[in-house]
Amino acid sequence: MADKNKTAIALGYDPNEDNAPKVIASGKGKIAERIIEEAKENNIPLHKDDKLADTLSRLDIGEAIPPELYNVVAEILVFVDAMDKIKAKSGGKL
Repeated sequence: MADKNKTAIALGYDPNEDNAPKVIASGKGKIAERIIEEAKENNIPLHKDDKLADTLSRLDIGEAIPPELYNVVAEILVFVDAMDKIKAKSGGKL
C-alpha cells in the first residue's frame, strides 16, 4: 500500500536552455512511488529531503525553481554530478 504522504519531485536542467532547474514530474502517494521507481530503473540519483520535496511540490510542472531555492538545489546538482562521475568510473554501476 502506498504511503499517501510520500512526495517525490523530479528536476530537470539543461544549461543551454534553462535559466534554472525546473520541475519535470511531481506527485504524492502512488505517483511519488512511480517517480522514484522510474528514477531507479533509469539509474537517476535520488536525494531525500522531505522539506524540500514539500516546497517543490507546490510548483507546477515545467516551472523553474525560485531563486530562494537555488543554493539548496545547487547542492543536489553537485551531488548528482558526483554520482555521475562515480558511475562513469565504475562502468555504469553504483
